[in-house]
Amino acid sequence: MRHIAVIGSGPAGYYTAEACQKTFGDAVRVDIVDRLPVPYGLIRTGVAPDHQSIKGVSRRYEAVALTENVRFVGNVSVGKDVSIEELRELYDAVVLATGAPLDRPLEIPGADLPGVVGSAAFVGWYNGHPDFAGLGPALHGPGAVVIGNGNVALDVARILSKTEAEFDGSDIVAHALTLLRASKIDTVTLLGRRGPHQIAMTPKELGELGHLTRAQPLVDASDFPPPEDDGLLEPGQRKSVTHLRDFAGREEDPAKSVRIIFDFFAMPVRIEGSGRAERVIVERTALDAAGNATGTGETYAIPASLVVSCIGYRTPPIEGIPYDDRAGRFANDEGRVLPGLYAVGWARRGPTGTIGTNRPDGFAIAEKIAADIGEGSGKAGRPALDSLLESRGVDVVTFRDWQKIEAAETAAAREGAPREKFTSIEEMLGARGT
Repeated sequence: MRHIAVIGSGPAGYYTAEACQKTFGDAVRVDIVDRLPVPYGLIRTGVAPDHQSIKGVSRRYEAVALTENVRFVGNVSVGKDVSIEELRELYDAVVLATGAPLDRPLEIPGADLPGVVGSAAFVGWYNGHPDFAGLGPALHGPGAVVIGNGNVALDVARILSKTEAEFDGSDIVAHALTLLRASKIDTVTLLGRRGPHQIAMTPKELGELGHLTRAQPLVDASDFPPPEDDGLLEPGQRKSVTHLRDFAGREEDPAKSVRIIFDFFAMPVRIEGSGRAERVIVERTALDAAGNATGTGETYAIPASLVVSCIGYRTPPIEGIPYDDRAGRFANDEGRVLPGLYAVGWARRGPTGTIGTNRPDGFAIAEKIAADIGEGSGKAGRPALDSLLESRGVDVVTFRDWQKIEAAETAAAREGAPREKFTSIEEMLGARGT
C-alpha cells in the first residue's frame, strides 16, 4: 500500500489524486489536506463568479473525492496543526499543491496606502474567501486603476463595471454585491507597460467587455502597430488584438456611464494621496529593440480611489522547504523537491497555464512518485494522521461535512444564484450541523 498526502485541494491537488488513483489502482490511499473547511481552491475563490461554466470542473473533483481511496482533510493548517516533516514521516510521498495565493508585491512608492490592494485580496473579496471578506475596497470613485494586462485584470475591470442585473446567475457574495451596487466608480483604467501586441488576455474574456450593459471599452487606435503586423501573432493573440481593434474603432457611446480605458505604454511609478490613494502617477513608455518597455520621462496623473495590482502571484514559502525567490515557487527538479517531497501545479511551475494544465502535471508527478516509492515503505499514513490530529484537538472537516456546507450554501442562495457562500470559517464549521 502507498500512502500519499497532497497539501492543497485546488485543481492541482485533485488532478494529482486522480492521477495517483489511475497509476496505483486500489493500492493507494490519498489524503488531500487543506487549511480551509471547503475544497476546490481557486475554483471556488479565484475563478470569477460570473464564469460559472468554468466552475463546473469541480464535479470531476467531487467524483474523485467520493471514492474510497481519496479523502478530503479540511480545516487542517500545515505548519500549525501538523508539520511537513511529520507528514513526510507518515506518508510515502507528500505533494505540495498549495498554488500561488500571494500577490507579487507592487514595489512603487505609495503601494502601502489605503485603497491599494492586490488582485488576490480583491478577487478573494468578491469570491467570499474568509481571509478577504472584510476588505471593503474603496469604491467611492470616481476612478479605479487596474495595473496589469492579463485575464485577472480583465476580471477585476469587468466586475467593477457590471450592473447588478448582469450578476444574475453568478455566485458573487452578498457583501460584494452590496458594495458594488453603491459604487461611484465611472472610469476603470487598465495600465499596461507595453502595447496591444504584448497583452496576456485571452479572446473570450476580452470579448466580454464589448457586451456590457453600461460600460464601454476604449482603446486609442494610435497605440497599434500596422494591421499587417497582426499576422505575426499566434492565433489566440491575434483574436485578442482583433477585439482591441474593434474597440478602438467604435464611437464613444454617451449613454454608457462607465468607461473601461486601455492605457497602453503606461508604467505606474508612484501612488499619491493624503492618507489614502487619490491618484496614480504614470510614466509613458516605449518599446526598445528587444521588446522591453522603457520609460520616456513623460508623466501624468490618473485619479483613483481604488488601485488593484494584477501583476502576478507567488507561492508562500514553507520553512525548511527549498524556495526559488525569483520565480516565487518551490525550488524543484521537474517536480521533485526533496526525497519523498514533490510540488505540482503553480507551486511547481509558478502561476502559469490554465486549470486544465494541472491535469497532465498531476499525471507527471504520479509517474515520478511511482518510480521513487515502488510498492511503498510500510508507513502508517491515514490512521496515524488521524491519531495525531485528534491528540491536538484539530476539528477535521471531511468531504461529507463539506457536502452539508454546500447544501446550506445552496439553500441560502438569492433567486437565480447557485449558492451564497459562507465567508467565515466559523460559519462553515457551523453549517455541518444543518
